[in-house]
Amino acid sequence: MIDKLKKNELGFWEVSQKPSQQELTDYYAKKYYQDALGSYQHTYSTDELALFNAKLEQKYLIIKEKIKTSNKQQATRLLDVGCGEGFALAYFRKQGWIVKGIDFSSSGIDSQNPECRDTLQTGDIFILLDEEISAGNKYHVVWLQNVLEHVLEPIKLLQSLKSLLEIDGIAVITVPNDFSIIQQKALELGYIDKEFWVALPDHLSYFNHISLPATTTAAGWKCLEMLADFPIDWFLFNQNSNYIKNKELGKLSHQARVQIENLIHVQGAEISNEFYSAMAKLGIGRNLTIFLQAD
Repeated sequence: MIDKLKKNELGFWEVSQKPSQQELTDYYAKKYYQDALGSYQHTYSTDELALFNAKLEQKYLIIKEKIKTSNKQQATRLLDVGCGEGFALAYFRKQGWIVKGIDFSSSGIDSQNPECRDTLQTGDIFILLDEEISAGNKYHVVWLQNVLEHVLEPIKLLQSLKSLLEIDGIAVITVPNDFSIIQQKALELGYIDKEFWVALPDHLSYFNHISLPATTTAAGWKCLEMLADFPIDWFLFNQNSNYIKNKELGKLSHQARVQIENLIHVQGAEISNEFYSAMAKLGIGRNLTIFLQAD
């Protein structure tokens, strides 16, 4: 798979021969049709639901610290781009925010957070984004979780998001931490035999703790904070927990990760964020979340 990628001048890896926009649209139309047939029928455990809430609480704390509104009576508004199962919509709505989600399909929300169905607009999310921009809609937070790695032109998308934000608004963007120092070392030492994180044609770009800030800076953003999450890739260094060489260990590794992250969160969102901020600086963690304001 690595032979199908090239390194962008900003440091992130990207597919060397990109599909056309129509090919990508057709692919996702088929994919989300399949999702509607059953991919969102998963039932989450109590621990998993607690973790979803913990991660949202951690991110919300940073947003509250960083966001400013000129009118204290003004309702805060969130746009969730590619909102999936709607957990962020549900969380922010409970905090009193006005929320809107856009996604290719309503299947995720219908399955997990049906009470948020009235906040959802479905269709091609990039067409819907263009419509939001054309309408002059503004939000205090634009939220993209695992979206940026899927798009043909990530820098153009990052630039376009600025016009959706209120003054001092924040973009919160989560991507997989790919070609990370942990993954590279595991490959070098033979704990894995391939770049398992390369997922074509779904993921067209691959960011890590160096290339993500570099890319967002090039797109005209200022990084306020960056958080990692639990480094499940650590498990690759032990043959008894190497979930890539032994797929049967995947579920156990996931359960361990969920329990450890919940344990960390028990200590409080503030100190948890200090821990995950340090992890991001080290380049360790399976995902990265960056908090941005227009520069």
